[in-house]
Amino acid sequence: MKLKPKKVFVSGCFDMLHSGHVRFLEEAAGYGDVYIGLGSDQTIRELKGRAPVNTQSERKYLLEALRFVKGCQVNRGTGIMDFLAELKRVAPDVFIVNEDGNTPAKAELCRQLGIDYVVLKRLPQANLPVRSTTSLRKECLIPYRLDLAGGWLDQPFVSKHGAGPVLTISLEPIMEFNDRSGMASSSRRRAIELWQTDLPEGDRAKLAKTLFAFENPPGTEIFAGSQDAIGIVYPGLNRLDYHGQYWPEKITSRPDEKILRWIELHLYLVPLGPRPPGFDVFQGKSITPARVRALAAAAEGCWNAIEKMDLEEFGRQFRASYEAQIAMFPQMSNTAIKKMIRHYAPVSAGWKLSGAGGGGYLVLVARQSVPGAIQLKIRRPNV
Repeated sequence: MKLKPKKVFVSGCFDMLHSGHVRFLEEAAGYGDVYIGLGSDQTIRELKGRAPVNTQSERKYLLEALRFVKGCQVNRGTGIMDFLAELKRVAPDVFIVNEDGNTPAKAELCRQLGIDYVVLKRLPQANLPVRSTTSLRKECLIPYRLDLAGGWLDQPFVSKHGAGPVLTISLEPIMEFNDRSGMASSSRRRAIELWQTDLPEGDRAKLAKTLFAFENPPGTEIFAGSQDAIGIVYPGLNRLDYHGQYWPEKITSRPDEKILRWIELHLYLVPLGPRPPGFDVFQGKSITPARVRALAAAAEGCWNAIEKMDLEEFGRQFRASYEAQIAMFPQMSNTAIKKMIRHYAPVSAGWKLSGAGGGGYLVLVARQSVPGAIQLKIRRPNV
């Protein structure tokens, strides 16, 4: 008797359908009949901070026309777990995600429901280029920014209590990071308004100051920190030394290929989902000179450890930077984030949250590759 094929569930937005999407669905079809929970237009707006290129009706039509797809429904929920109702309706045997869609919350849900959970790597079909929705959106090459340590010291209300560095890395847009997730996506949108698809040639300090001024016009009450503009414009790893002003007293770049490659090999991101609407990181803040000094010392320690390529010390100082941040801004963390940290602690030397926390990404300093996590690509100089 012929065995009934397994049911396979996948969820995603599939905006601007391309060969990478088709390859993913082709691989998923190797596990059984594929059913798609499709992110709605509203979910794309919430997660990506933009409208979809193709409407949900058009995306559903295109997906259902593929021979690898058995069925497709628009998800009724919101956020990165918008598919819950559709998952339960399909009752699949297998739930498949790719690396940038993998989260412990999805894995735990599948464990509770008795569903096999599979994470696929982004591998293009032979002889085809790597494709992503980000790469097709006018081939925009403007980077994102990740702060490695010392975040908040670019705000004068913090650094007036003690000078210290903020460490940033400029990231190639190999994927579209979620909006409101601490990757300087709002500053990047301003950069796109200014320069369309790539950073112009010219003096980096002047370009960064132009972007900073454009994002913070006269009358701005809550300033976006200058580390966002600098982290986008300056390639590689950078140290920004602040002392009570919006602009750093000194910018030190480390373009060394050996160091940049070392960071790439040991730094991973795990999606937490965007910060919820109405999130107020300033609630309950407690900024003291001692806590600011602890943050500055941890950032200094991270810089020294990176220069020595000392992984264990980097992880220790990385964690210390996170602990100093949440001591000042306890709303950055919550029960779900703490649970996520406990999950990854055994394979990590250190961890922190991207940006102002409350969601975004958990950033891991890992001794070896973290299955299902996102590996970053740092922008090199002269790109």
